[in-house]
Amino acid sequence: MGEMTGRTDAVGTDTTDATDTEDLIAIVGMAGRFPGSDSVPAFWRRAVAGAEALVEYGRDELIAAGEDPALVDDPDYVRSGMPLEGHDRFDAKAFGYTPREARLMDPQVRVFLECAWEALEDAGCDPDRYRERAAVFGAAGMTRYLWLNAVPALGSSLNTLEGRILNDKDFLATAASYRLGLRGPAVSVQTACSASLVAVHLAVQSLLSHESDIALAGGSTIELPHRVGYLYKEGGIGSPDGHCRPFDHRSEGTVGGSGAGAVLLQRYDDAVAEGRRVYAVIRGSAINNDGAAKVGFTAPSVEGQAGAVRDAMALGDVAPHTVGYVETHGTGTRIGDPIEIEALRSAYGVPAGTPADGGVWAGRRVALGSAKATIGHLDAAAGVAGLIRAALAVRDGVIPPSPYFEKPNPLLELEDSPFYVPTESTVWPAGDTPRRAGVSSFGVGGTNAHVVVEQAPAPAAGTPTPRGRELLVLSAVDEDALERWRLRVADALDEPGAAPVHLADVAHTLATGRRLLPHRLAVVAADAAEAGALLRDVDTRRIRVAGEPPSPVFLFPGQGAQRPGMAAGLHQAAPRFREELETCLELLRGEGVELRDLMLDPAADADALNSTDKAQPALFAFSYALARQWQEWGLTPRAMAGHSIGEYVAACLAGVFDLPEALRLVAARGRLMAALPQGSMLAVALPEDEAAAQARAAHVDLAAVNGPRQCVLSGTREAIEELRGLLAARGVQCRLLHTSHAFHSAMLDPMPAAFEREVRAVRLREPSLPFVSCLTGQPITAAQACDPGYWSAQARGTVRFGAGVDLLAARQDTLFVEVGAGKGMSELARRHLRSLRHAPIASLPLTGAVSPEAQLLGALGQAWEAGAEIDWAAYYDGERRGHAELPGYPFARDRYWLDAPARGQAPTVAADTAEAAPAPLETSAPAGPGSRTEEIVRAAFVEAFGVDDIALDDDFFGLGGTSLLAAELVHRLRKQLNSDFPVRYLFEAPQVCELAALIDGGGQGAAHAGPPGPDELDELLAQLEGLPEDDLIGLLGTGGTEGVTA
Repeated sequence: MGEMTGRTDAVGTDTTDATDTEDLIAIVGMAGRFPGSDSVPAFWRRAVAGAEALVEYGRDELIAAGEDPALVDDPDYVRSGMPLEGHDRFDAKAFGYTPREARLMDPQVRVFLECAWEALEDAGCDPDRYRERAAVFGAAGMTRYLWLNAVPALGSSLNTLEGRILNDKDFLATAASYRLGLRGPAVSVQTACSASLVAVHLAVQSLLSHESDIALAGGSTIELPHRVGYLYKEGGIGSPDGHCRPFDHRSEGTVGGSGAGAVLLQRYDDAVAEGRRVYAVIRGSAINNDGAAKVGFTAPSVEGQAGAVRDAMALGDVAPHTVGYVETHGTGTRIGDPIEIEALRSAYGVPAGTPADGGVWAGRRVALGSAKATIGHLDAAAGVAGLIRAALAVRDGVIPPSPYFEKPNPLLELEDSPFYVPTESTVWPAGDTPRRAGVSSFGVGGTNAHVVVEQAPAPAAGTPTPRGRELLVLSAVDEDALERWRLRVADALDEPGAAPVHLADVAHTLATGRRLLPHRLAVVAADAAEAGALLRDVDTRRIRVAGEPPSPVFLFPGQGAQRPGMAAGLHQAAPRFREELETCLELLRGEGVELRDLMLDPAADADALNSTDKAQPALFAFSYALARQWQEWGLTPRAMAGHSIGEYVAACLAGVFDLPEALRLVAARGRLMAALPQGSMLAVALPEDEAAAQARAAHVDLAAVNGPRQCVLSGTREAIEELRGLLAARGVQCRLLHTSHAFHSAMLDPMPAAFEREVRAVRLREPSLPFVSCLTGQPITAAQACDPGYWSAQARGTVRFGAGVDLLAARQDTLFVEVGAGKGMSELARRHLRSLRHAPIASLPLTGAVSPEAQLLGALGQAWEAGAEIDWAAYYDGERRGHAELPGYPFARDRYWLDAPARGQAPTVAADTAEAAPAPLETSAPAGPGSRTEEIVRAAFVEAFGVDDIALDDDFFGLGGTSLLAAELVHRLRKQLNSDFPVRYLFEAPQVCELAALIDGGGQGAAHAGPPGPDELDELLAQLEGLPEDDLIGLLGTGGTEGVTA
């Protein structure tokens, strides 16, 4: 955007190089709810069709809504309007509000919050993972809810700081920042009808000054009372028949509407770098005020409007004749329309009486449109609605029509101008410049705003996906929302007649552009049709609830998991695995071990791979490469455990030896063992003491104790075969293992001394990551790890893998991940399922005909479902993925409303349709009757949170309590109990029963050992007793509450 010093009357001349994008602002996300449309796509479809959202109301309906029958019967009463469907509904749970808070909150703020969420989602921006400065500039209409509904319904109980905050529209921007975790500027804007477009201008300025990196801008208006008409007054701004006809010869007024919209803006170069889809770019924006140069405060001004339009074009270096469409303020009033056209003539340099049909205007025309013709005047949301229309017009090359337009108002003299009003949807082809449109919004009080938008440059082509299958991840705040969400996505993936979707783009958008919520589901599919089918056929028992990120523990299998071609699938599909495996294969070749064909060719000789001099290096290389792949994807182990040869992978990852040293030792270990006489190993379902007794009797060894009844015996083939027959005859389950030698038995006695000499030739280091010794079942010590004797004994001694798993499973948040082929180790860990929050995961369970790639992606999906933090940037590294058009989050909009009293009736509080309180309000069943204090405390909790099912063990902070609510609750309880107990009681004993016990015991009751509440809040509460409500609010607004989470 060109620089301006002060005011200029010059318009742009298109001198900016088309490649100069430094000052362009991209519109990367949109959301809106408008009369007749619950989304931006629906809004645009109706706009292109010229569909009006006017609703006719019946007499009985109007009277039921509270209108006076005499007023309804007045011949000048217009029985129609532009209502917003579901204006009284809200998904409180998604935003963490209690039912009481949701009822108190201005519905304009509630609708804006949902639009803000959806705009971020539409842009593929998860605010929880966006680390840059995200700003909010928002606007709302007058706070009618407070005066018409809230005050009569709640009386003085609304007159609290909490009530005022929730009902004050000027907290709209900060509410969005708080609930969505946005850390840039948060500014509420009020310039009446132009407020949301002014918000857009301020967002643009914030981005250009690098004050913020992304910025939400928009507005919200809900007319109250809702679904009622209005009394037409001649000479007023209201239309006599409910239709708004901008620029038409029958124009007589506008009609009010309700709706909300938000756009997400970003510097264009940043948007392209981050791979965002760009609807359009903003070239220039400007705002000003009429000042006193007009007939009255509410009157429009030609000079003021023209100045804003002219300045915006000049700032964007835009020549007027290159603009093909203007989304006007277009109120359809007798005064407003002529003034707006005169201002456009002035700004575009085409005064009346001088037809613009020559020079630069030859063959060029400028279409005029106004959203008010289809959705009414949305007041504070009018400007952003117009911006959305203009951005979609330049994107799609379609100019929407104006319904009910017959011929121009003669006062406008449109015949002598390039301006015209289209009556049908018009194709808008690209010309010698990108498509450009202006957007105007003018506010009561004289603040004018104009924005110039332009067709975005064509996006760069995406790269082919390296995967044959894609991992799709979906999450929601609860299971019901996830159910709706998965079905919505399934419908979008295989909708008949819809444009083909690139599944890789869908997967990328879901993984990186949606919020990570607790209820999770992941599926792996090869194409959109399969993905849709899988999402529809989900077994709901698969749905996982992720809490805090789990604590990953890697388990590395020992010999027996090898098979020919075991690395072929991942070698093609997993880049980091391929890279690390190639390094291992090259290093092993230097040690005289050739494994490429055995590991990459499924038709290779299985007997050759089963030879221990090949099997051990192959297993190490496979598990090591796979571990590196997991680590690249963000799964860093808290601890590790390896079974026999698997312990070498853990030690290498922990830095005990580097990779070349590890491979040298593994190759030597396998070579030395292979030179010994062959033997057999037998897995037996016996406890350790019985297995040991059987081993002694059969002159074999107890090689491994993998679990309470999972042992392995090892010895000569003859002895093992004889023992197998004896045990089978007794009904003992037993199974021969696929090994060439009797590992961890006396048959290996000649090997440890020679192997220890090999170990002494390498440098051993203290481990940097903890892992369990398979010799002891305990964490390996630095002394053990650095002792060559330990590693020689490890080849011969009994493997106590079961004890190690028991130790690692002591933490409930442990997530066992088997890093290798097969599922033997993860099955060993499954016996701890009752105590673990997360089921063990096998990277490659090798079940059925599922490809290794699909298995590994499925394992990654399971880890994500458990709450693991996946590094999606690394997962998609090197790819250029596009933005997939997907449905928005399926908000569960329940009714939260304070019904205004009908004439002559007492006020009522509407009952919620929601059966459960919003998260984090997951309450237990109400407990039975307790002490009198318990009942008073429980009743106070019920009133504070607005839910009835408060149990004695429900926690104040778990229910969503804040410091302000804590002050209010303690203040109320002190009066009801005639007690001056300190506020720290609530922080030490936040449960109903605990707080009651602590109060009754004078501080001696059962309480949490948590930190006490701040002394400052105690001092504040001490001042509250007996104060008038207004003074109480003043104190709450300025009192000391540092250290208390609000």
